Amino acid sequence: MLFPATIQLLKADEHERLPKYPVQYTGYSNIAISYNGKRLPYAISSISTLPGTEVYLSSDFPDAEKIWIKADYGIIRKTGQSDWVWNAPKKPGVYPVFITDLKTGDQSTINMFVLTPSSMQKGDFLNGYQIGKYPKEPLRGNPVYLPPKGFIEVTRENMHTQVSPNFKLSQFLCKQEGGFPKYLILSEDLLHQLEYILARVREKGYTPPTLTIMSGYRTPYYNKRIGNGAYSRHIYGDAADIFIDTNPSNGMMDDLNGDGKVNREDARILFDLIEDIQLSTDNDIGLGGLGLYSKRPWRGPFVHVDARGHKARWFK
Repeated sequence: MLFPATIQLLKADEHERLPKYPVQYTGYSNIAISYNGKRLPYAISSISTLPGTEVYLSSDFPDAEKIWIKADYGIIRKTGQSDWVWNAPKKPGVYPVFITDLKTGDQSTINMFVLTPSSMQKGDFLNGYQIGKYPKEPLRGNPVYLPPKGFIEVTRENMHTQVSPNFKLSQFLCKQEGGFPKYLILSEDLLHQLEYILARVREKGYTPPTLTIMSGYRTPYYNKRIGNGAYSRHIYGDAADIFIDTNPSNGMMDDLNGDGKVNREDARILFDLIEDIQLSTDNDIGLGGLGLYSKRPWRGPFVHVDARGHKARWFK
């Protein structure tokens, strides 16, 4: 049976306990919801899918029948005691799915980004935005280098959407010229890794509200224009060049080691912290790329991090 907007009928008193949406979130979720076999650990998460596709969600909570899901768009159906399917609308856009644990009152949100299919691209352009061309063949046959099947459409209205507790969609936009709509790809694994890095940074005593993303997604057109390699992970949406910029907030890496200078050694602190995270067996981040970049006359030092799925290291 299909339940538009909800997955189960509630008693009158249960309706009164439901939260008003949308809700502002700040951190981890106490509701064990998984997607594609991976736990969504945060109170706000993001998933990308193509129009009309099915997104499968599950829970390992012992009281999974007390989890209530609300969606204003798309159709949700319950397929088991702790399994659900959300049918994506055919129109690209961002569609939040709200989740509540009726027993505890805990809440979380999944922002479902329904992609604009890459088949809509005409030549180098998608709705007037220059994408360029992806390599036709994946690097060394690795499927993580296959061209994308679709892009998140970014508008003035949705560009500040929270994609995780401490990151917004706008932080990952390509820096090329052009008006709206803009398009990008954003990996759920990258978001998970950035949130984990930020938490560890704060544990070390630094206090950034977010990590500064110097470069997130790049279109193949822009990536080629700035002289980067054809298979840069940035064009696949799972890479970010990051630094900590809090004290002072001036567009450059902070003096993390307190020696009165901003240089490679400050970026090295962040690099080593991420290295420990990726190599640790205590998390589900997995391996990825990690690069250390020294200061240049036109910019400060920074660290490249990506979620390519295998270890890669470099120093520049």
